[in-house]
Amino acid sequence: MFTKKILQLATLALLGGASTIATAGTDFTQLKNLNQSEFGRLASDFTSAASYKGVTPAAALGITGFDLGAELSFTPLANSGVWQKAGADISTLIIPKLHLHKGLPFNIDVGASLSAVPDSNIKLMGIEARYSLLEGNVALPAIAIRGAYSKLSGVSQLGFDSSSVELLVSKGFVMFTPYAGIGRVWGSVTPNVGSLHKVSPTASKVFAGVNANFGLMNLAAEVDRTGDNQTASVKLGFRW
Repeated sequence: MFTKKILQLATLALLGGASTIATAGTDFTQLKNLNQSEFGRLASDFTSAASYKGVTPAAALGITGFDLGAELSFTPLANSGVWQKAGADISTLIIPKLHLHKGLPFNIDVGASLSAVPDSNIKLMGIEARYSLLEGNVALPAIAIRGAYSKLSGVSQLGFDSSSVELLVSKGFVMFTPYAGIGRVWGSVTPNVGSLHKVSPTASKVFAGVNANFGLMNLAAEVDRTGDNQTASVKLGFRW
């Protein structure tokens, strides 16, 4: 019953989010309307929403391991009025993603994500490398460090990339693996219009989630707070 309920909620989130983004106008067509202070607030929101989110626990996958999933992330915007002034008439940025993680020798995992927001030119690419400091066992948690990078393409008026470093901890209990972490994000947001100047938001982040594995089928959910913005992510796929 519990397993079925989780899968139902994840499916509703994925389908409901896909329906929402199909009608969202998220292109930045009017950045010239912003002053520098307003652009700085938009940049902080975008850095929080578009920076890399792994949505995976700390334990290494192992040399034969894979984690493949489809994800939706939902970020309510702290400065939605500024976004609307810039031509993006939304209050929540919803980003669909495809994730792939692969285990390598020596407790190293690598991962990548690709995003293309419907009804928008927004495309995001992310990559990560994760090293498990402690593999974890019945008594001890897994501990890992992760470095990640994200980059925007497709938006003529805006350039963006970000890098991040995180510390993760997770502990498995049968099919469920809760995890949590802290980190730091460095963004670079460049306007390609008007007299606006590049800004480089930095923010601390905290996050927590749970991974549920049902054989090959895998479900993960995560809540992330980066700067002033909170993001909820749901990922459904396969992990072994």
